[in-house]
Amino acid sequence: MARVTKRRSNGRRSPWAAAALIGIGLLLTGGAYAGASAAMASTGDTQAKSALTVEDGKKLFQANCATCHGMNLQGTEAGPSLYGVGELAVEFQVATGRMPLAAQAPQAPQKPVQFTEDEIKAMAAFVQQTSPGPTYPSEEVLDGKGDVARGAELFRINCAMCHNVAGAGGALTEGKYAPALHETSALHMYAAMVTGPQNMPVFSDMNLSTEDKRDIISSLLFQQEAVSVGGFTLGSLGPVSEGLFIWIFGIGTLIAITVWITAKSN
Repeated sequence: MARVTKRRSNGRRSPWAAAALIGIGLLLTGGAYAGASAAMASTGDTQAKSALTVEDGKKLFQANCATCHGMNLQGTEAGPSLYGVGELAVEFQVATGRMPLAAQAPQAPQKPVQFTEDEIKAMAAFVQQTSPGPTYPSEEVLDGKGDVARGAELFRINCAMCHNVAGAGGALTEGKYAPALHETSALHMYAAMVTGPQNMPVFSDMNLSTEDKRDIISSLLFQQEAVSVGGFTLGSLGPVSEGLFIWIFGIGTLIAITVWITAKSN
């Protein structure tokens, strides 16, 4: 009897082991449930955002843009009318962060985007439905496979006086400026030519045909991807910046060496 009692005593599990097993089971179950819930919520959010309608765009517009542009796009003292600007202008202004405007200034600066791509498209669709205007181009216009040499020539004739020959941007009057184009997307290049944002003129098909625009876009995309064979670009501002660099660093270095040699000889 004593041996049997001893075996039972040795074979009994500790109460802490049971508690530990229950705790591990609860943690695993809770973790799996939380992961599944998060995945379902993420899927639901994605579906909701990708299923935005024109009515959703209207609500977004009225909540974020109507203060300046009016409930019906008619404009106010704080902002211009949006009649006829079209969805392309909305996409350009909002997708580059220029709108909503943070503060009144000579020019709306580019800043972090505040809306998702689907929200921007929904607002653009609402504006397009309410007052049609310039719309998205075909993919061929933005493919970057146009005539690069011809596009560069057209850019020099029509755009370089503001944006610089190298697309580095430049200053205008009264605190305004032409932005650099080194990181501008093909769609926004086209949108700028068609809608004329800020101080930029509108280039209709009478000024630049669709093929002309495609060639200009192709030349700018080529320039964005090109490697500077001379090393430092120095802002791609031409002989002015290069000459300044030589005067400051080149001649400055020669003077420093001359002074050092003179000091050593003395």
